[in-house]
Amino acid sequence: MPTFPFEVPLDVILQDTESYVDAVFSCLESEFLVLPKGAGFVEYPVFERGYEALKAATVGFSQLDSNKVFPVTVSEPIAIVVLRSILGFTPPEWGYVTTQRTGVSVTQGFVRSLDRKVRMAPETELNTNGVTKERLKAMVQTACQLLSAEAPNVDSDQLHRLDKADTKHGVKGIQNLAGIGVPYAMLLYERFLGRPFAGHRDSVSEIIGDSLESAIEDVLSKAGVSFRKTKRAERIEGFDQTPDFIIPSEFNPQVIIEAKITEDDGTARDKVTRIQHLGELSLAGRSEDNPKYEVIACIGGRGFGVRRGDMKKMIIATRGKVFTAKTLDCLVECTRIGEFKSR
Repeated sequence: MPTFPFEVPLDVILQDTESYVDAVFSCLESEFLVLPKGAGFVEYPVFERGYEALKAATVGFSQLDSNKVFPVTVSEPIAIVVLRSILGFTPPEWGYVTTQRTGVSVTQGFVRSLDRKVRMAPETELNTNGVTKERLKAMVQTACQLLSAEAPNVDSDQLHRLDKADTKHGVKGIQNLAGIGVPYAMLLYERFLGRPFAGHRDSVSEIIGDSLESAIEDVLSKAGVSFRKTKRAERIEGFDQTPDFIIPSEFNPQVIIEAKITEDDGTARDKVTRIQHLGELSLAGRSEDNPKYEVIACIGGRGFGVRRGDMKKMIIATRGKVFTAKTLDCLVECTRIGEFKSR
């Protein structure tokens, strides 16, 4: 087994930083091939039922009449997700374009809430009245208008969002592809532009991060350590960037923990910068041997395994206190957290 940086003093780390970078890299795990489904995941058979309902209402996508499409979005709400998928828009983008084209205010909050409601109960008829009915009608009207017309011409150095294999030529293109199937090369090309499962990955990013934070909570709780787990965007006095965990409390921070799982090296770099900043704050007006609090990093994902230079910075900023899912069992005994252990 390698010697990890949290097992030795900083002066020892500085003598051979590369070997400790290797040690952390050796236990970094990546789960980018497996995603949690999370609440609101739409299974393909459900999606397909919405597709078939929409296809029937539009006579094989040959007649995109909003007066016929709207009732389907109410009785078979998953058809809303199918319609959005044909557009290739995010919920806020659909809402924004609708507001622009119809004058009906479709707010980001409304359209996000509608999208989530549909995904949570895709086959439960929508209760539409008042403003909800007005906004959904405007959204359907906008979608039908956009999809009925050919994609507008743009400059040669630009790409229109409706210039896709199915929507480039309006109704005719959608109808043809629905009837004969998508040419595989074009399907692959649009998948290349859009990244497989991109929307779903974005929607479960918090769940992926929560898995590491839950593991940290479990370790701290089993040791009987008092801690404060902060909330997203919460403001804590004394910190311009709120850490994920504060031990024993925000009123007497002695240990802080930053936790992050990422498969993206850019996001990893941002986290390293954040941890460096926390390290600097801990030394403000203090000596190297007497920081205000200890800074700990708990990380996961291949994003942290891309840049050796960034890992060096993190190890030095935390004075070696860098942990992964595989080494969390050492979190209490190899840090100042042990001072707050009660079990």
